[in-house]
Amino acid sequence: MDRRQLKTRKAIFKAFRNLLEKKRYDRITVQEIIDEADVGRSTFYSHFETKDLLLNAMCEDMFYHIFENDPCPYVGKDHDLEGELSHTLWHIRDSKTDLSGILLSDSGELFMQYFKEHLYTMFEHHIESFKTDVPKDFLLNHLVGSFAEMVKWWLKENMKTSPEATAKYFIELTKIN
Repeated sequence: MDRRQLKTRKAIFKAFRNLLEKKRYDRITVQEIIDEADVGRSTFYSHFETKDLLLNAMCEDMFYHIFENDPCPYVGKDHDLEGELSHTLWHIRDSKTDLSGILLSDSGELFMQYFKEHLYTMFEHHIESFKTDVPKDFLLNHLVGSFAEMVKWWLKENMKTSPEATAKYFIELTKIN
């Protein structure tokens, strides 16, 4: 993408985030996004065919920062699972407004599907840490589902527990160490 396209994409993301602060995802219209971003309808559709694809792109962008960027500005040089979970929770805390607006909407399950795909890969990198005889796919499904549900609980509780403590609780329950 050239600089102009990147600038437009950022404006659309920013507009979408601003709207998510005010209302639920399912109540936001493409016209509102266009108005907030101050772009034309054809410009919006040249970047995103639908609002769901905008959500997908925003999730991919968010997940890239959570799961791919290194080093983590929040956690030391720990590349163990607990450090990665804590890192993930810090990013979620920073994106709370976006995530709450999405998770509380009709498209919350769509977001969770994208999130779980990334969690699956993260847990798969640490699968050898788990001392169990259960099949790998069963274990991964359990870990991904449990962590995703824990994140929803944590958001509903207004993230009262620190990311580090929450990650530690999850590790304790999985008995990895």
